[in-house]
Amino acid sequence: MKPYYLTTAIDYANGSPHLGHAYEKILADVISRTKRAMGQPTHFVTGLDEHGQKVQQGAENEGIDPQSRCDRIAEEFTNLLGELNISNDDYIRTTETRHKKVVSSLLQDLFDRGEIYQAEYSGFYSTRAEQFLQEKDKVNGEWPEIFGEVTEITEKNYFFKLGKYQQWLLQFLEENSDFILPQHRQSQVVEFLKEPLNDLCISRPKERLSWGIPLPFDQEYVTYVWFDALVNYVTAADYGKKSFSNLWPADLHVIGKDILAPPHAVYWPIMLKACNLQLPKQILAHGWWTSSGAKMSKSTGETVNPLELVNEYGTDIFRYFVMREMKVGQDAEFSLERFESRYRADLGNDLGNLVSRLLHMCTNYFEGIVPEASTIEEPEDILMKKWQDTKRLSLEFFTRFQFSQGLEEVSGFIRSINKYADERVPWKLAKSADLKDQQNLKTCLSTMVEALRLANVLLVAVMPEVHEKISERLAIPVSKNWQTDLDWDNRLEGKQLKEKIILFPRK
Repeated sequence: MKPYYLTTAIDYANGSPHLGHAYEKILADVISRTKRAMGQPTHFVTGLDEHGQKVQQGAENEGIDPQSRCDRIAEEFTNLLGELNISNDDYIRTTETRHKKVVSSLLQDLFDRGEIYQAEYSGFYSTRAEQFLQEKDKVNGEWPEIFGEVTEITEKNYFFKLGKYQQWLLQFLEENSDFILPQHRQSQVVEFLKEPLNDLCISRPKERLSWGIPLPFDQEYVTYVWFDALVNYVTAADYGKKSFSNLWPADLHVIGKDILAPPHAVYWPIMLKACNLQLPKQILAHGWWTSSGAKMSKSTGETVNPLELVNEYGTDIFRYFVMREMKVGQDAEFSLERFESRYRADLGNDLGNLVSRLLHMCTNYFEGIVPEASTIEEPEDILMKKWQDTKRLSLEFFTRFQFSQGLEEVSGFIRSINKYADERVPWKLAKSADLKDQQNLKTCLSTMVEALRLANVLLVAVMPEVHEKISERLAIPVSKNWQTDLDWDNRLEGKQLKEKIILFPRK
């Protein structure tokens, strides 16, 4: 079976990781873990984009060489991956030899076939965005703040015949309506393509930018960002080797909405088409984290250091919050108040309390051995039906990358288990000498144990460490197969559980 090949945007080596970087990696990781749980092997790639003017200037300001600066920043990002428990299979850096070879090979082939030409260009250039701008990029006659300082320059450069493929891309999007998710993002790309596409400047003269991959056909120029950074996806799939077809085409690119159009939804598909390579199967564009409605960014001073929250609350709590709070494709508001509320309500009061009191009751009433459910009545039927609905809906949501909605279903089921306990009142049944009450007590705890086991299975992709802790308390292995682990089968009856644990201490 071909692995599910999943990529993220590669981060830019121009600063430290922030909330947006962390979210994208967690989202991709949860998708990857979900696919594995559903029985599909995955190959998950992320990495670092290390070339460009801002990297060169940053190194000059620090008085060090660009590679040293990139090495330091790469360590920051790879440390973040470890702290967030990201299960990537590869980490690609664009300064690696394997990548430089692929970029040079693709560029030479395109040049040989006349897809790249040299011309003089005059225009406005944004160093911050590392791109040439047009008058239509202005807002009310002014350059938007996102472009930073804009200067007018004239120079010779090499261009890729982007406009040649405009109609082909429009037709492709019409024929593949779910190429970009969510749907409204694809509609935005189609609107973008209704304006004429200029050919893409793919080089910078070495006299202006030396930190880049030299053009194989003209050593006086280096490759501009998109013909370097975007190519990482095929480099990591072993382009040029027999094994390439084992991974390519990519099944999913996970990216932020700000680099959807034009880079990933226009430049990249056209680049692949011109190189006679298959397009990725889908692109998933996620939203921004906002603070009081405005995008968090370094330039506004609104950032969150994810590692501070991870250090205080734990990795899985952070993973749960970002996946529960952001509906994929939409923006989400971040605040410490919301974070703490999720921690107290969803995790502490609902899941943590359920685990603690259930294990405590099993230890006190049955010496930790799961009793047999012998008298199934209406309360059990209601909870089991709730599970069937939860299982169906959550899997549907997870399959469509709608993890917030899927987790809402799982949280609702966990609350139903607690509600079931409040209705069955096992702590009262335990005090009764009546035989019927004792049978109901056994059924109640057995039912709750099975319900907890099932809810915990659906948490494995989002909170793998918490899932492992709960599984360890239930004396069962970590779930690796949703095809068998999501059936209500009371498999823990007669098994010895361990003593209670406090999963989410009060802060």
